[in-house]
Amino acid sequence: MIFRKVVTLVLFSLLLMNMQCDEDDVAILPCGSEIIIDSATYNEVESHAIESAAINDNCLDINIYDSGCDSDSWVMTLVDSGAIAESMPPQRYLKLSLFNDEACLAVFNKEGSFNLLPLRVEGANEVLLHVEGLSEPILYTFN
Repeated sequence: MIFRKVVTLVLFSLLLMNMQCDEDDVAILPCGSEIIIDSATYNEVESHAIESAAINDNCLDINIYDSGCDSDSWVMTLVDSGAIAESMPPQRYLKLSLFNDEACLAVFNKEGSFNLLPLRVEGANEVLLHVEGLSEPILYTFN
């Protein structure tokens, strides 16, 4: 009888341990969106005007304005050409694309954040980012 209770307790404990959260398995991006690195997409998309852009850790925060009913349904996509200019520092070329099918005349602001980690160049600790629509390139420095 005691053996049966011990086996039941062990099985119950194993069952509880198996039902724990898998929080460690979930990859959380440090920024909102991944950058698409594709030359064909880069050549096809139209660039959207950018109000401001700044690097915060490994994220590129971009601020835009556009007309619409609200900015909740807008989809911002940052596309890299895939080309790396071999200079010091290396240089990359990007475009911001906006999908906005709203037909309202009100003007709204939206901020998007993009993960810069895939834009790092091996052997360098900084990359000059030429974002179409910005008057000056942005220097991305990392370790």
